[in-house]
Amino acid sequence: MLKIALPNKGRLSEEVRELFNDAGLEVRVRGERALTASLGGEFEAIFVRAQDIPEFVADGAAHAGVTGWDLVNESGRELDLLMDLEFGKCRLVVAAREESGLTSVEGVKDGMRVASCFPRLTQEFFQRRGQQVTVVPVSGAAEIAPHLGIADIVVDLTSTGSTLKMNGLREVGTVLESSARLVACKRNNEEASIRLGELRQALGSVLAARGKRYLMANVPRKVLPQVREILPGLNGPTVVDIMNGGDFVAVHSVVPAKTIYRTINGLKALGCEGILVTRIERLMP
Repeated sequence: MLKIALPNKGRLSEEVRELFNDAGLEVRVRGERALTASLGGEFEAIFVRAQDIPEFVADGAAHAGVTGWDLVNESGRELDLLMDLEFGKCRLVVAAREESGLTSVEGVKDGMRVASCFPRLTQEFFQRRGQQVTVVPVSGAAEIAPHLGIADIVVDLTSTGSTLKMNGLREVGTVLESSARLVACKRNNEEASIRLGELRQALGSVLAARGKRYLMANVPRKVLPQVREILPGLNGPTVVDIMNGGDFVAVHSVVPAKTIYRTINGLKALGCEGILVTRIERLMP
């Protein structure tokens, strides 16, 4: 049974478990502190720290894993990127104190001290730019470093920027954009690669369905051209005759959830009736 390394705690862990459950790979744990679990009887999950997952996968202790792209790059290990899971989005940014007068990365002077939990990425970023800085590795709370005189600037993760602002820091540049990724060991054999391809397809079908809705409506035949403009669907709406429907036909389509309000109003304005909207569990184009 293939082993998949998953984060053992935090928001990322919750979102990963939800995704696997939605894909029909229910996370079945024996107890709250269990280090392993069955994933729908198809795979075995091993729960480890998110920052350790690149090492576990690269060394072959797990065939694949889910962790942040920032942690994959910081590890420096070579892994196969299977897919972007589109959640856990954040940015690794350069930030300075508001009163420092620094407004861009170009203003970083040689010799400045940079505090970060990502020393490798930080060093590589400034080296590529030809800027000579001293990296100060920290294990957490990098944003406090400039206030304590430990460093002049920081390189830290942010999703909204609110924590940086709360601590009197201003973003001056972006090092890396990150999100949760499914990565695999480069030494996997052909059978493992095939099964991981199936896993990628299953997870991808759930992600494709998120943000989409399945809409059905009874539509007057005479307004079908206008309805096709409102309901483009994946390959155009499906039009089906209704038994004893008279001047009406049934139209089915997949539509974006974020525009469903306007879509329904547009259909009602054209005289459509019996509009039904439902969620989609999986979508495989």
